[in-house]
Amino acid sequence: MTTKRIPIIAGNWKMNKTASEARDLATAIILLVKNVKNRDVVLAPPFTSLQAVAETIKKTDIALASQNLYWEDKGAYTGEISAEMLLELGCKYVIIGHSERRQYFGETDETVNKRLRQALNKGLLPIVCVGETLDERESGKANQVIKGQLKGALKDVTAAEMERVVVAYEPVWAIGTGKTATPKQAQEIHQFIRANIKALYDDATAAALRIQYGGSVTPDNVSTLMAMPDIDGALVGGASLKPESFAALVKFT
Repeated sequence: MTTKRIPIIAGNWKMNKTASEARDLATAIILLVKNVKNRDVVLAPPFTSLQAVAETIKKTDIALASQNLYWEDKGAYTGEISAEMLLELGCKYVIIGHSERRQYFGETDETVNKRLRQALNKGLLPIVCVGETLDERESGKANQVIKGQLKGALKDVTAAEMERVVVAYEPVWAIGTGKTATPKQAQEIHQFIRANIKALYDDATAAALRIQYGGSVTPDNVSTLMAMPDIDGALVGGASLKPESFAALVKFT
């Protein structure tokens, strides 16, 4: 990992924590990571807890993320949330195209691209997710799937805009299953992603891109994963709901 790429550790709380619970969790995390330097720490609570967490982390270096956004500015889109709403609450990042959004809510490469474009247009920093299922990996299609997801998600995104994008590689078969890609497996895909960004853009864009690993990251495996040259952080699910576990990931050595 080059010195230019600051590690980014993001906690995706998914559909967990009420506003009061989220405030308590954020407070505990703040105390545990307050002296950590040279890390970007991001918390992504559910929509209903964004304001509570925003107020809690206000005087810290921790950044706030949304778990999704809609691609229109406003209108008759019941149940959706706009970039303007997220910005006013203090969001800096937004997770886009998480595998659970694709699996359960019909996200496609096209809708991921629409959301990504809207985030960039409005000044949010997108964390765009890519990754293969177990069937796709076992049938030798992992690279093909990920290449297609990257090309679809980044359609019409310029090299200048890519400076604000984070890519998260999440092998779908390793999310919440306790299974983890070996550091070697994860590195191979991260290297493949970086090579694709180089092909789509240029050397400098590829070298600067931060690529997170997301798939059952734990305090036990984070250091070996982060030692890989193309792994620049983690998008953390279950472990981010436990203050000590999440802090251990942030403090990896």
